[in-house]
Amino acid sequence: MPVFPDLNLNSADDVAGVLRGGAEANRTARCRSGSIDQISGPGRLIATGDLHDNPLHLSRLVEAAGLGHGVLAVAPGAPAPVPSHLVLHEVIHSDRLVNGMDFSYRALARVAALKAAYPEHVHTLLANHELAQLTGADVMKGGVRCVQAFNDALDCTFSARAGTVREAIAEFVRSMPLALRVTCAGPASGRVILCAHSLPSPEMMGKFDPRILFRGLTEDDYRSRTGSAYMMVWGRRYDAEQLEDLVERWGINLFLLGHDFSEEGVHVVPPNAVVLNSDHDRGVYLPVDLSEVLTAEQAVARAVPLGHGAD
Repeated sequence: MPVFPDLNLNSADDVAGVLRGGAEANRTARCRSGSIDQISGPGRLIATGDLHDNPLHLSRLVEAAGLGHGVLAVAPGAPAPVPSHLVLHEVIHSDRLVNGMDFSYRALARVAALKAAYPEHVHTLLANHELAQLTGADVMKGGVRCVQAFNDALDCTFSARAGTVREAIAEFVRSMPLALRVTCAGPASGRVILCAHSLPSPEMMGKFDPRILFRGLTEDDYRSRTGSAYMMVWGRRYDAEQLEDLVERWGINLFLLGHDFSEEGVHVVPPNAVVLNSDHDRGVYLPVDLSEVLTAEQAVARAVPLGHGAD
C-alpha cells in the first residue's frame, strides 16, 4: 500500500510499535471525551461502513480524506491539504485468506499509523470484530472462524514474538472510541451526527446503559451479552421507535452506522439512520459537509462508490 512505504509489516517490533502509537493517539487526542471522540464543524467528514481488510478501499478512503501527508512526505514548498475527518471501523477479518489464515493485522497496523499521524482527524471506532479479537469470542464469517484465522496469521508471521503483537493489538482495540459525535456549524448549527459501528438491538435497551457515551469504558462494558459496549457494537434490527428514543436521550439528528449488510452499499433505516458498507464491490463512503443540513435520504444519494468504476 503506497501511502505506508516504511512500515515493515513482518517485524514484530514495528507492528507492535505502530499499534501502541495508535493506541496512545486514541487516548490522548484532544477530540477524545470519555468513551467517544467529539468534533465540531465547519469541516468535512468521510463516513464509512465495515472495511474488512479491503486494501484498495482503504487507500481510496485515505485519498478522499486528503490524508497520507503525515506518513508520506509532501513535496518541498507544497502546502499540505487540510484533511477531512475520516471514520474507520470493522477493519479486520478479511474474506481473502492465505492458506486459511487472515493477515488483516496489516490493515489494523496501517490504521493505527494513520491515527498516530492524524490524531484529531482519524477516528478508529470500536466494532464487533475488533471486540471479538480482543476477548477471544468465537465469530463466524463466511464459514471461517475469524479469530482463529487471525491468530494463525500472527503465529505464522511472528512465531515466538506473536504474543508481543497480540498485546499491542489488545491495547489498540481497548483504546478505540465507541462513537464519533459531530456538532455541525453554519446553516446546520446545532445539528448533531453520531457515527458508530451499530446501535443496541431493541430487546437489549432495558439492560443497555445509554450514559455510556458520556463516561469512560469499564471492563464490564466489554463483557459478552451483558456489557453496554458489547450491546452497542453487536446490535441489529433497531427500528424507528428506538431511534427516536435515542434522539431524545443523546440529542442526535442523524446516525451513520455500519454492521448490517447493504447490497447496494448504503440504505436508510427510517427515520434518521444510514447504514454504510465499505468492504464489498458496491461499497461506498459518504462525504459530509459539516455546515450543511443533511437528511438520511440525501445521504444515500450522495454516497460515493469505492469499488469497480470508482475511478
